[in-house]
Amino acid sequence: MGSFLFKATSAKGELEDGVIEARSKAEAYRHLVARRLRPVSLLPRDGATPNSGPDPAASAPASFQGRISSNDLLLFTEELAELLESGLQLEPALKIIESRKEAAVLRQVSAALRQRVRDGSSFSAALRHGGGFSELFCSMIAAGETAGALPSILRRQADYLTMVIELRRKISAALIYPSIVFTAGIVLLFIFMMFLLPQLTVLLSKTGQKLPFMTRLLIAVSEFFGHYWWLVGLVLIGLGFAFWAWRRTTEGQLTWDRISLGIPIIGEVVSCKFLAEFCQTLATLSLNGVTLLNGLTLFQRATANVYLKSLLVKLVERVAEGAPLSSALRNSPFFPGVLCDIVTVGEQSGNLAIALQRGAKRYDREFAAKIQKLTALIQPLTILVVALFVGLVAYSMITGILTSVSGLRSR
Repeated sequence: MGSFLFKATSAKGELEDGVIEARSKAEAYRHLVARRLRPVSLLPRDGATPNSGPDPAASAPASFQGRISSNDLLLFTEELAELLESGLQLEPALKIIESRKEAAVLRQVSAALRQRVRDGSSFSAALRHGGGFSELFCSMIAAGETAGALPSILRRQADYLTMVIELRRKISAALIYPSIVFTAGIVLLFIFMMFLLPQLTVLLSKTGQKLPFMTRLLIAVSEFFGHYWWLVGLVLIGLGFAFWAWRRTTEGQLTWDRISLGIPIIGEVVSCKFLAEFCQTLATLSLNGVTLLNGLTLFQRATANVYLKSLLVKLVERVAEGAPLSSALRNSPFFPGVLCDIVTVGEQSGNLAIALQRGAKRYDREFAAKIQKLTALIQPLTILVVALFVGLVAYSMITGILTSVSGLRSR
């Protein structure tokens, strides 16, 4: 007989913790379910694993491998949210998804998750063990388990995944025409500079006229690419690898994540998305009984951007020291004054969660507007870049030809 430390949520969503005696982790889990408690975490007391009973990792089936596609993840999240909202417990809900015949990946995922949940693992721990779910997704699920608001968090994640898939679809559709134009322009320029320009250069050199600077520069670039195209390829590959290696370092990731927030339009989209998630997650956790400090800590773990995570670490430290959330936000250069005012009003009225929900709706609207602006600008910007490049080449050659012709006439 062993002792287990547990945290679980009741049917009313209240968080309970304590010690339970059982021969194995699976038996302890069944005792908690019999008491109408939903386990959040279940760990051996004093870190010792009892000798009797199966080991959860050993009894689990072969876990799913690789990544799950966005569409499969959305389907899994939506269906699980609907089942939990209808009143089903987690294990029966996973069993229903496992019984689906048309989604082989989801059957495999649900089977592995259900086995680990039955053996006493929390849902977030089961998700992390499989390796097919992102750290952001797992951290948000852990926050939902802690708050007893797993259906709400799943619904929020489903909305987020829907938005991401729709954004990718819009960007792909918006890039079709510019991609065709860009590819055709690159092919024509390659043919012109590698085959036609050298012949034209010979003719222009026979006139004896001094060509304009732009024409001479274009001819020099054409000759360089013609002789050292392999060197250009190696340099580009080397630069790409160097950037990839730098991006994987802690300092590089921090620097790049900070720079990406300053990119026009794209940085605004990322910022609006983060602020909407920040407000909505804290509001959901607060409404379900999680303290502000714990909510900030959970959201910090669920944040993928290293720079924003560093800001959240400082935010958690200030709140832990007793500072109001509004004061901590104002000391950070990232959080806008409007959000600080919303939080201040919520703190003064005693309805911080409601105020954060209003902030989430505000930044959701701003995020949708930024996305619409981004997709609307993709086509004209791509075409403009191609037009400028082609126009520059045409201008350089035409001025060179006109200069040569005018020199011949003057003779």
